[in-house]
Amino acid sequence: MRLGVDLGGTKIEAILMDQNGNIVDRKRVATPRGDYEKTVLAICDLVDDISRQAPGSLPVGIGIPGTVSPATRLIKNANSTWLIGKPFDKDLEAALKRPVHLANDADCFALSEAVDGAGAGQASVFGVILGTGVGGGIVIDGKPVSGPNAIAGEWGHNALPWPESTEIPGPECYCGKTGCIETWLSGPSLEQQATSDSLSGLSALEIAKASRSGQEEAQALIERYADRLARALAGVINILDPNVIVLGGGLSGIDQLYTLVPEKWGAHVFSDTVVTELKPNAHGASSGVRGAAWLWPDTKVS
Repeated sequence: MRLGVDLGGTKIEAILMDQNGNIVDRKRVATPRGDYEKTVLAICDLVDDISRQAPGSLPVGIGIPGTVSPATRLIKNANSTWLIGKPFDKDLEAALKRPVHLANDADCFALSEAVDGAGAGQASVFGVILGTGVGGGIVIDGKPVSGPNAIAGEWGHNALPWPESTEIPGPECYCGKTGCIETWLSGPSLEQQATSDSLSGLSALEIAKASRSGQEEAQALIERYADRLARALAGVINILDPNVIVLGGGLSGIDQLYTLVPEKWGAHVFSDTVVTELKPNAHGASSGVRGAAWLWPDTKVS
């Protein structure tokens, strides 16, 4: 059995999973936003509740919207800002009285898809999150890559490659810079670009639906989005050269991307051919929590 927890901005989800990747039990609670102590307690209650069926004291893998700084061992880069600067893993281990392994939620997504999802059997997988923010995770030979700075895969805070004149300097990003990939490819960014009365107020997926039905502005928006995503991923391919890129997050549901992006990225990849595959995720919203459950190797429990 394996225990996985996904700490999100609005909910905390825990699963009990068997060694074949089958989810045996699943429980969710609301995230106590802004309250660190209550967040620790909520995770403890959830783990205690779901692990009643499990033998012994299983270790738990936890995906978080941030990472542990190798320098301070405190949380950094967290969208859930109340975690920043806290020894979250140590506090959870003390409260749960069991081993805890924290990882970035994008790393957990990539790991889930690499183990038994869209990237199963591939030597290298780049997992992409396209949602409210833009993130990524790298898995090589079945193991997530963190790096000495714990930022491997954070492609969303690189500048958009090969910018056109109208894309310079680019929108301001919360990180303090301008023109970050996240400012162009997040869901809110796509929605803000819909200025006509017929598209204003529509979600990104609704814009994609309008595009499929022939709405001209929507088609232009999706085409432009695909071009920017192709440029951004071409930069990843030039550095990492992954076997497969798996899309996750809400915008991964835009079907047109899986045709348009591979058609466009070849112009920017430093190769005569591009055999990297672009795939939708296999496990949907469950990928993050499943990846958290896969963080621990097979372990005998006490």
